[in-house]
Amino acid sequence: MEKKGHFVLIHGASHGAWCWYKVIPQLKSVGHKVTAMDMAGAGIHPKQVHEVQSISDYFEPLMNFMASLQPEEKVILVGHSMGGYCISAAMERYPEKVAVAVFAAAFMASPTLPFVTISQQDLTLALTLVRHVGFFNDEESIKAVALTKEKYGTVPRVYIVCGKDNILKQDFQRWIVENSPPNEVKLIPDSDHMIMFSKPKELCSCLEEIAEKYT
Repeated sequence: MEKKGHFVLIHGASHGAWCWYKVIPQLKSVGHKVTAMDMAGAGIHPKQVHEVQSISDYFEPLMNFMASLQPEEKVILVGHSMGGYCISAAMERYPEKVAVAVFAAAFMASPTLPFVTISQQDLTLALTLVRHVGFFNDEESIKAVALTKEKYGTVPRVYIVCGKDNILKQDFQRWIVENSPPNEVKLIPDSDHMIMFSKPKELCSCLEEIAEKYT
């Protein structure tokens, strides 16, 4: 019997929960529970962009959600692009509530690859869609995404590489993987950066395999 999980889907910069609209019904159709969330100032979240002063403000909805889970409940966190920072912080704060974390063409910090190192890389990011959110380099944000082996390091991680990503180039994704080795790496060779749009079936197939293995 296949294991069923609770997927928590976290969007990237300037997007929202809406971007998972092709993925949600596919996962639900095979029996998984799915929660797609808007981060603060994104999607239809009521907070305005100017009210989001740090990355802690930005991922507050996810932290509130994690805190609301039952003590015995574990979820599968899926972070796309900048959403990788959000799920990393959730892993650090609530490692006992995360069965596995999936980084889909995402920024994947670790105790050996800190947030500030990745954020200083010379990247061109698509930040023009819907509602803008910047990359936070203030001291509070750096502390908020500080990760430890004792907490973050206890959660299994899977990285999904998008082979035709022109935002986070495959070389950069591989650099992240090399410097912050996950438990497993999966490749979707024909996917662009917006994997949930370009290859939703392949993404769901990967997620189902991950749920079966790690939950």
